[in-house]
Amino acid sequence: MHTIINTLSPISRPRLAESPSSDAFRQPNYDCRDHPDAVKLVVYVPGVEAVGVDIQARGPDLLITARKAHFVRVNWQALHLEGAQRDYQLRLRLGTGFDYAGMQGEIHDGVLTVTLPKRTSNEAGVPARLRRVA
Repeated sequence: MHTIINTLSPISRPRLAESPSSDAFRQPNYDCRDHPDAVKLVVYVPGVEAVGVDIQARGPDLLITARKAHFVRVNWQALHLEGAQRDYQLRLRLGTGFDYAGMQGEIHDGVLTVTLPKRTSNEAGVPARLRRVA
């Protein structure tokens, strides 16, 4: 007696609108140095110019997005370079002990240097004493 097993064809499902996922970006290499008055962050983003860098502070997180200038060549052919041409995104949880408004950054030859000053002890936002309301 022979058994015949028919392979099932995959069910085609409508795809949902894809949001920019972490696959759209790649994480750059970086180096973080702690100094007495600041933290110096060096992020390596080759191929990125100053206009393509966006730095945001969201609560205790620091989000750095660096976008490359994408050129379409006249003799364009797919060479599986999609992975190498992705933009960069780095998310770091640094905490609330930094003065994000006083942050300074500069980029030179694909090396982004961000200096993030530390808050002094009286600026650190020590929570106020709790008081009874009711």
